[in-house]
Amino acid sequence: MTVELHRPKTLPELLSNKDVVVDTILQEGRPRLMKLLLNVTIQGSLGPVQLVMTPESTVNDLIATSVRIYAKEDRRPILVTTDPAMFDLHYSQFSLESLDREEKVIALGSRNYFLCVKKAMVDICTTMPSSSCSKQVEKASKNGFVWLKFMDFLQL
Repeated sequence: MTVELHRPKTLPELLSNKDVVVDTILQEGRPRLMKLLLNVTIQGSLGPVQLVMTPESTVNDLIATSVRIYAKEDRRPILVTTDPAMFDLHYSQFSLESLDREEKVIALGSRNYFLCVKKAMVDICTTMPSSSCSKQVEKASKNGFVWLKFMDFLQL
């Protein structure tokens, strides 16, 4: 009695005719990407936000989605604003030039990005003191040598 083994169905002719297969692949071009997995690290955060987006999405869409997901996940540090217009997207934290907001994500050639607050927004936040502690530091820096006052108790 012979037992027949179940084998998967294969196409043995596929390899013998590989020139035809290669030609059809070249004619059709690369397979179309349906979704992209992207990592966006937001300035000051510990880890990147992972997003799945379409290749036709723009940098502006990527910024808006990153900020929305970051805020939705209640990540730290809390963002000063959730307005996407207040952020710039860069290739890395060492890149000085921000990416064009109208450029498509698929054309950028990277899957990892760095999101930071625009310089104008940083200047606004630093000029508005938010606590009395910062006011005291500001006063002390104007008076100069205030740090020596703690030694006044030595003069008896």
